[in-house]
Amino acid sequence: MIYYVAKNGDDHNKGSKESPFLTIQRAADIAEAGDRIIVREGTYREWVKPVNGGISEDRRIVYEAAENEKVIIKGSEVVKGWVEDTDNVWRAEIDGSVFGDFNPFASPVAGDWLVAPIKNPVHLGEVYLNGKSFYEAAALEEVYHPQKIYESPNPTWCGKEYIREPDMTIYRWFAQAGDDKTVIYANFQGADPNEECVEVNVRKCCFFPEATGLNYITVRGFEMAQAAAGWAPPTSEQFGMIGPHWSRSWIIEDNIFHDAKCSAVSLGKEKTTGDNDFTKWRRKPGYHNQMEAVFRARNIGWGRERIGSHIVRNNVIYDCGQNGIVGHLGCIFSEIYGNEIYNIAVKHEYYGHEIAGIKLHAAIDVSIHNNYIHDCTLGTWLDWQAQGTRVSCNIYDSNDRDFMIEVTHGPCLVDNNIFTAGYTFDNAAQGTAFVHNICGGFINHYKVLDRSTPYHLPHSTEVLGTTVVYGNDDRWYQNIFVGGNEANRNYGTADYNDAPVSLEEYVERAVALGDGDVEQYARVPQPAYINGNIYLGGAEAFSREHDKAVSDLNPELAIVTEEDGVYLNITLPEDMADIASCKIDTEMLGMTRITEARYENPDGSPVVIDYDLLGNSRSEDPAAGPLEQLAAGRNHVFVWKK
Repeated sequence: MIYYVAKNGDDHNKGSKESPFLTIQRAADIAEAGDRIIVREGTYREWVKPVNGGISEDRRIVYEAAENEKVIIKGSEVVKGWVEDTDNVWRAEIDGSVFGDFNPFASPVAGDWLVAPIKNPVHLGEVYLNGKSFYEAAALEEVYHPQKIYESPNPTWCGKEYIREPDMTIYRWFAQAGDDKTVIYANFQGADPNEECVEVNVRKCCFFPEATGLNYITVRGFEMAQAAAGWAPPTSEQFGMIGPHWSRSWIIEDNIFHDAKCSAVSLGKEKTTGDNDFTKWRRKPGYHNQMEAVFRARNIGWGRERIGSHIVRNNVIYDCGQNGIVGHLGCIFSEIYGNEIYNIAVKHEYYGHEIAGIKLHAAIDVSIHNNYIHDCTLGTWLDWQAQGTRVSCNIYDSNDRDFMIEVTHGPCLVDNNIFTAGYTFDNAAQGTAFVHNICGGFINHYKVLDRSTPYHLPHSTEVLGTTVVYGNDDRWYQNIFVGGNEANRNYGTADYNDAPVSLEEYVERAVALGDGDVEQYARVPQPAYINGNIYLGGAEAFSREHDKAVSDLNPELAIVTEEDGVYLNITLPEDMADIASCKIDTEMLGMTRITEARYENPDGSPVVIDYDLLGNSRSEDPAAGPLEQLAAGRNHVFVWKK
């Protein structure tokens, strides 16, 4: 059955092409497995809550925008009737019925691992002038006298101290929220809000089922914007502008998502496994709540048969406060590719430990490939149980940090990526293989000895054990490292200099310490497997690396945008071709120490890195870095089509 929705429709109609429904929700109420909902051009201000799911790949429920028509789903409403207070400041009264039982202007951004602000929290509400989001004022006075926020050189707020000073160019709002009405004051900088388009968000989501377990749904070709889903740590029910809500086998493709107050796409967990219990009760650390969530999820069927296996592809995601894509537990066995993600968490209205373009916990057998992630606070953050995860053929540019992998024991494979940030990695994990990447800055490499983290049987959610992260057990093959000027930073692989170079050497050194158990193994660094890398501009090599090239050459690494697309610029030394190299595969990468698992595809077949970032075949003696065509001298290579 095909149902049609159009702005000239009526929900009492039959939903045919000639007699369409008015709302997407009307179609969602009756659609069953195998049905398609085609939405005609226009702006739909609703939260679509699917009632049913499909039953197989062949009998999906498909929601799609009509071909070549612009369909927008918004979590906002237009506000008129503004009254002028001063030359720039106006106020509007919004009746409580507009919000129903959820008023984002009365709902703070709050939850586990939110760091700041706490005493004067920002709210989920937002004001938009012709699509441009404002900043919330800490007090009404700031609307009349806006203040610029800038970073102080004295870090106190997770590395950043935010200072305020007068700045009359800032667009700000302040709300006085009540049950019967909400009064909003906004500084429009000379614009007349009754003549322009002014919107405020009123709905938590744009497309998100209330029920769990609705599988096999496709969402294609929409623009979604201005939703007020809350802060999404791994210990909460993770709402997003769109998400499957603890289901399996969704396809989210060819959409545009922007202006989510927190997260755009959520592949996260549901509520019964925990919902900000640390913030609510403070009886135990959030770490313990997160550990419990894993076992509670197993008890309610967290596994391949019921959860995950989603595809998120070819979307454009931007201007979101926390994440482009977020997920804990619900993201397992998923594939995320072809997306452009940018301007994530760059307004700095709030800060916490769950911010990134892509932020996933328990990303078991997840593939993140061929994405362009740029201008974000942090590009990608893999946290907890990133086992069997592969991050391949992505382009990272103009992020504060490009990549973080934390408290996981591998195997994880990071290959054929371009990382350009001066602060390239946080590596607080072990068992990761870094192959054929460009690493444009320093690497923060450290142990985590106070948080024991679960690990799993290969390609499974079944927990095999838990342990802390001792660091190392990493592989670094055929990468290009770029040095830098920051003191006491690790550029290259010299930070591994005290490591054994094989599991056998590691065991020998541990046994040589005499009788003992855990304490003996903790005293010996885990192995490091490093060879075939290029070190430029002051980057330093591992002391026991046999085949390498080291040069003081400044590679002038840059990602540049031209009319037809995005290009990589890099200059390489003449002797780069002299390094002995080989194709990297499962056999060469070996077995991780703790999980005793191999680097392989999700179906258990061997991995062979025989292609590059652009899909070109690798030679039998492949070039270092992500592109097989890189050569000595200046390279200017097309890498992404805009």
